[in-house]
This record gives sequence, structure tokens and C-alpha cells, in this order.
Amino acid sequence: MRIALIQQRAELDKSSNVARGLAALERAARDGAEVVAFAELAFESFHPQRPASGDPVGLGEPIPGPITEQFSRKARELGVVIVLNLYERDGDRAFDASPVIDADGSLLGTTRMIHITDYPCFHEQGYYTPGDTGAPVYRTRAGNIGVAICYDRHYPEYMRALAVGGADLVVVPQAGAAGEWPDGLYEGEMQVAAFQNGYFVALCNRVGREECLTFGGESFVCAPDGRVIARAPAMEDFTLTADIDWQQTRDSHARRLFLEHRRPELYGGWI
Repeated sequence: MRIALIQQRAELDKSSNVARGLAALERAARDGAEVVAFAELAFESFHPQRPASGDPVGLGEPIPGPITEQFSRKARELGVVIVLNLYERDGDRAFDASPVIDADGSLLGTTRMIHITDYPCFHEQGYYTPGDTGAPVYRTRAGNIGVAICYDRHYPEYMRALAVGGADLVVVPQAGAAGEWPDGLYEGEMQVAAFQNGYFVALCNRVGREECLTFGGESFVCAPDGRVIARAPAMEDFTLTADIDWQQTRDSHARRLFLEHRRPELYGGWI
């Protein structure tokens, strides 16, 4: 199975960003991708760069809505699974949300970011309501896919919940600034998660200079043995592809040993 991560800059014109995303999706499908994923808030400015003011909920859009409808049509036309990330408006609440669209164009569900951070240039608590969807795993035509949105990836219990739910691939829509992490830790955390849980991890990062932040790109894919098997360049628009062999999940240490030997009855509230 081939996955494609669309790492593209977000310009001020949202409709232009969506059009470029759709064009990149078509190119990835022609190149054999069966799953195509996008970065965090891929089609708009990263709103939390500045403290929330006025009515930030008004910046969002419903799911399903105009963007999911466009990508659902393309999914059905191209026969690909799509993982998006949008600023979702739901009544008077807003979420950092990832709709997952199956290869027949059906919207399987939406994962909402659970853990909400707040520090300079990431004023997220003024924009996002903590998610209420749990850690769903979607049974798609291409395989079992979970989503860990940005900050959620820091929580081992969340990453383990996706494994317990049967995920073979975890997509991480990310907004990571250049130089935000110490050398190696950016990838190392996801390498460990892949190894401990026996799934592939595909992190798709934002890229480009914006108002307060410069997003670094460098999207990557980890195999269940912890190796990084594909990496995009820094600071440029790029479509990263990687070929995934599901046999590697079945042969992983986690599937053969770690998950089998868990003792959740002793962990209290832990997964």
C-alpha cells in the first residue's frame, strides 16, 4: 500500500489552498497512492499564532461541509482514502479536526484533537474545544487507520489506545515550527510509538513562513520496527510517498510480544 503526505504552504487565499491540495491529491493518486494525508489546518493560516479575539468559531466550517464534499467527490473518483485536517465549527464550539474519507467517498468519521496546549504562537486554548471523539480507528479500504492530531502525539496512552483499537497506520497531521524540537526528538518520539505499538506512523507537517512561525516541513514515515523509511525535505512544498507492507505490522515486536503481554487490569485508568 502506498501513502502520500501532502506538505504544502498555506497562502492567505483559502480557496487557492484547497485547489492546490486537490491537484496534489490527483497527482499522488496517479502515482499509485491509496492513502493521501494532509498537514494540520492545511488549507488556511494557522490561526492560533495570535491570541483569539472576536468570534474565532466563525473561522471554522462544518463537517460535513464544503471542503469535505469536494474531497469526498475526489476520493470516489480516484479510489483513494483521504485524511484531512480542518478547523471545524460545530454550533458554538470549534475543534481541530480530521475527517477521514474512504475510497468510495463516504465520510467514515472525524477525529477531534483531545489535548489542547497554550504557549506563545500556539494560543490553541482560545480556539479549540477539547475533542470528544476518543481515539477512533477507521476501517478503510486501504487498511485500519487512526489519527493523532499534533499535540495528541505526545500522550503515550493515546497512541496505545489506537493500537488497542486495531490501527495499522497512524496519521499525524502536524504544525511543527522549524527548530521547535531538539535534534532527533521530533522523529524519535514517533519512532518509539511505532515500535511500541506495532504500526506505521505517518507525520505530515506544515511548511512555510507565516505571521509568527516558520513551519519546517520534513514530514516522515516510520515503520513498526521504528525505522524512518521516508522523509520530506525542509522548507519546501513536497509530496512524500512511502510504500507500506502490512506484513511488517504482523511481524512486529509489539504484535508478537508487547500487546499480547499487557496486563491492563493492573494499570488502573491507564490503557
